[in-house]
Amino acid sequence: MPTYEELGFGRGAVASRDSSRTIFGQVMGLVAFTCGFAALGAYVGRNMTGGAGIFFFIAAFACIFGLNFAARRGHEQLAIALLFGMGLLLGMAVSPVLVYYANTNTGVVYQAAAATAGFVGGLGAIGYATRRDLSSWARTIFWALLALIVFGVIAMFVAIPHANIIYCIAGLAIFGAFTVFDFNRLKRMPSTVSAVPIAAGIFLDIFNVFLFFLSLFGGGGSRR
Repeated sequence: MPTYEELGFGRGAVASRDSSRTIFGQVMGLVAFTCGFAALGAYVGRNMTGGAGIFFFIAAFACIFGLNFAARRGHEQLAIALLFGMGLLLGMAVSPVLVYYANTNTGVVYQAAAATAGFVGGLGAIGYATRRDLSSWARTIFWALLALIVFGVIAMFVAIPHANIIYCIAGLAIFGAFTVFDFNRLKRMPSTVSAVPIAAGIFLDIFNVFLFFLSLFGGGGSRR
């Protein structure tokens, strides 16, 4: 007896699922490679001073703008190269911080990495599994991020009790929301759209969550 699919029913749903899996695999593969380049950057920059990190942060942000522009213009290979370059530069930018924690309390780095994996994995699964379109979150979490940046700047000049804990917990809440949002966006992304910008977004979620956990567990450290 012919199956349901052989009769022609449900083929659209099966194709859609296959397409979603393909896109998911492409994006997460790009994220994994970008994390690898970030780790390489952290190793390359292990002997640098903290002041050099500012230059690498600026260059990394230039890569972010560049990869989005290249992706929109259909220059996929250039966009991927800029994505990996962004990961390398961000790894070099935070290398002095990682070296400091590795030399003073190596366990903090491993704790932050494990917490990041669980945090992003759990919230990413929620974002990918939900059937709701969460695009309406974009403006709210963007303004929340701007408010966090303003708070961080104020805390540099004004003594605020437990400022680091407040900053880190608020940052984790905001980038937790970004993680749910980006994985939901990944689920709804059409196959005709470049995978690079969404991979960049998820990588930045992971990167920032890791830094917030590192600062929280280490009792201080850098701010975004």
